[in-house]
Amino acid sequence: MCTGSCAKCLGGTLIPLTVFAFLANILLFFPGGKPIDNNDHLSDEIWYFGGILGSGVLMIFPLLVFLGLKNNDCCGCCGNKSCGKRFAMFTSAIFAAVGIVGAGYSFVVSAVSINKGPKCFMSSNSTWGYPFHDGDYLNDKDLWSKCKEPADVIPWNLTLFSILLVIGGIQIILCAIQVVNGLLGTLCGDCQCCGCCGGEGPV
Repeated sequence: MCTGSCAKCLGGTLIPLTVFAFLANILLFFPGGKPIDNNDHLSDEIWYFGGILGSGVLMIFPLLVFLGLKNNDCCGCCGNKSCGKRFAMFTSAIFAAVGIVGAGYSFVVSAVSINKGPKCFMSSNSTWGYPFHDGDYLNDKDLWSKCKEPADVIPWNLTLFSILLVIGGIQIILCAIQVVNGLLGTLCGDCQCCGCCGGEGPV
C-alpha cells in the first residue's frame, strides 16, 4: 500500500469535517437559531473562532497537501521521484502537525465553553453573564431556568460546541495518523509494493 494513497484517504475524510466545523461556528452567532440584537451578549468563546480558524482555516492547508499525494504510481507520486517523493511525504507530516495544532485549539475552546456554559440574561440579577460554574448545568437541567434570554441558548450552544469538540478530536486523530504515515513515507519511500517501476522495488 502507498503512503500517498493513505494520505489521500485522510484528506478526503477531513473535507466534510472542515465544512461542518465552519457551519457549526457560524451557527453559534445565532443562538437559538435567531439573530441577536447585541453581539456583546454572545459567549466569549464564540469569538475565538475555534471552528472557523482551528478546525477550518488551519485544516485547509494539510488536507490540500494530503490530497496532493494522490498518485498511487510508485514511479511518480506527486510527480516526483526518489528523494522528491520522500520530501513530499515529510512535508505532509509537517502540515499534519499544523492540523493537530488547529484542531487542538478548536477542541480546547469547545471544551472550555461547554464547561463554562453560555452567556445569557440571568433572572437572578437581571444582567447578562455566565450563571453556571464548572459544568454544573450539564447534570442539572433545573439550573437552566437561570437563563431567560436568548431562548434555547443552552441546548443550542451545547450541541454546536459538542459537535466542534468531536470534530476537533477526530481531526487530531487523523492528522496524527498522517504524521506517522508521512514519516514512514519519508524513511521508506512512498510505496511498499514490490516489482513496481519495472521491477525496481520500492523507492
